[in-house]
Amino acid sequence: HTGFSTVPPWFALRELLVKVELSGTGQWAEGCTVAARTHLPRGVYVDPYELASLQQHNVTKAVLIPDVVDVEAPEYSATDFTVLLYLQPDPLCWHCFRAALPVHGRYHRPAENSEDALVALKSAEILVCCCDEHPSSECWQPAEVGVPCSGNKDHLCQWYSATHQPEYEELVLRVPVGLTQHSFLVCVMTLLATVLCSSLILAAVCKYGDFSLVTCLE
Repeated sequence: HTGFSTVPPWFALRELLVKVELSGTGQWAEGCTVAARTHLPRGVYVDPYELASLQQHNVTKAVLIPDVVDVEAPEYSATDFTVLLYLQPDPLCWHCFRAALPVHGRYHRPAENSEDALVALKSAEILVCCCDEHPSSECWQPAEVGVPCSGNKDHLCQWYSATHQPEYEELVLRVPVGLTQHSFLVCVMTLLATVLCSSLILAAVCKYGDFSLVTCLE
């Protein structure tokens, strides 16, 4: 199952939690890699620099498809992408795997009535990669995934898609947005703040700046 978890507010993000329990898999599951392929709509994004830092500290391991993400683009000009999130064995549950992925909400256009924009995330697809073992074709179907199942980026292995019953078919994330009736107030406050800050900077320059002329003599 998947779900959202709120992290401390100074991070200003949310975590997408994925937990999978594989039942009836047998002993071969111990030597396999389990991942969740999640489609992220354009209303949210994953920061590739943040993800690289997490992977460096072995906190979260994931692959972005495509791997170039414009973190500054607003929702209406961004594109969606796919994340392959590698899951780690859960020490508290036999045949359970879990992982967390930090996601950020993009800027949305101002709304007329609602103060929230709804971003829907479909249930993740569960993938299994076994380099030496091959699951039964009755339960597993080959998946089109061109990424490695281990840390070796030069070796691509066969991923298999697992039939599963998600706890939630869809998750909905609420992203705060501005209201169109506040546009005039926002413009006025922005203009006043700009004039005030510019005046303070100019006053400081006039008071503490050195305007003496230096004559260069040959």
